[in-house]
Amino acid sequence: MTQQIRIALVESQGRDPRPATAASPRPGPDQVLVRMRAAALNFADLLKAKGQYQEKAAFPFVPGLEGSGEVVSAPEGSGLAPGQRVAVLWPGTMAELVAVPPLACLPIPDAMSLEQAAGFQIAYGTSHLALDDRARLRPGEVLAVLGAAGGVGLTAVEIGRAMGARVIAVARGPERLEVVRAAGAEEAIDSAACPDLKAALRERGGVDVVYDPVGDSAGEAAFGALRPGGRFLVIGFAGGRPPALPLNHALVKNIAIHGLYWGAYQQLDPDALRGSLRRLFAMFEAGSLHPVAGHSLPLDRLAEGYALLRERRSVGKVVITI
Repeated sequence: MTQQIRIALVESQGRDPRPATAASPRPGPDQVLVRMRAAALNFADLLKAKGQYQEKAAFPFVPGLEGSGEVVSAPEGSGLAPGQRVAVLWPGTMAELVAVPPLACLPIPDAMSLEQAAGFQIAYGTSHLALDDRARLRPGEVLAVLGAAGGVGLTAVEIGRAMGARVIAVARGPERLEVVRAAGAEEAIDSAACPDLKAALRERGGVDVVYDPVGDSAGEAAFGALRPGGRFLVIGFAGGRPPALPLNHALVKNIAIHGLYWGAYQQLDPDALRGSLRRLFAMFEAGSLHPVAGHSLPLDRLAEGYALLRERRSVGKVVITI
C-alpha cells in the first residue's frame, strides 16, 4: 500500500491552499528525500495562487518555495547524510516529504532552529544580494527600508546594520516600530502617522539607498529623498502597484535603479546565490543576524497564515509547521 503524506494543495486559480493528502514521493537516484518540518510563506505564494506570479504553476499544485527539515536519504557524493538538518529551496515545500536535487539543500548551523531556517533563504538572500551585489552599500551610508517590519524588510534592516549603514526603517504602527528598532534601525518612521514621507526622509538628511518591497506612493516618496548618486532597489510591490519613478530625476541626480528578482539568480548566477547564502549562515553563526518567525502555525491553520500575509498583519515571517 502506498504511504500517504500530508500536504497543502492549491486546487484552482484564486483559491487559498487547504490541507490534503497525497502519495509519498519516490526519490530518483540523483534526488534527496527530505522530511519537511516547516515551510515559510512568501508574498510570491499569494501571487502563485492567483496565477499572477512570473513563474506559473499548473493547478493543482503544492505551495511553498522554501522550508527546512531532515534528510531521509541522499545520493552518494552529494555531501548530505541521513539525519542532517537542511534548508530547502524548491517549489512545493508544504509537504511532509519532498524529493529534490542536492543543490536545493543547504546544511544549517547547529544553533539555527528549523523554524528560523524555514524562512531564512529567500528573505535574507534577497536583502543580501540587493544591498551587497546591486547597491554596493558602504559603511556610513544611509539606508531607508520600506515595509521594514515585513518578512524581507526586517532582514534588510538587520543586514544593512551589519554592513555598517545607518538604517532608517519605515513601518506602520508603534508595535512594528519597536520591532524594527530591535532589529537595528537607528531611526524609525511610522508610515501611518507620516503625511509626507519624502519630507520626513529629507529632514533626516536624505538617503543613499532605498530598499523598496512596497512600491506604490511609498516608493515614489522615498525615491524623491535620494541623494545624488543614490541607488533605488526594486524588491516588490506589496502596496499594490509599481512606483512611478521619474527617470528625468534619475538622470539628473545620477541615481541607479536596480531590480532584484532573487529567484532568477538560480539561473542568472547560481554561484553568487549560494555564496551569498553561505555568508549569511556565517553571519548568523557570528551572532550578527537574528531571524524572527513572526507567526508559527500548524498546517491545519494554513488559511490563517495566508490571511496574515495578504492583509499585511504579520511581523517577520509566517512559518507553517508540518
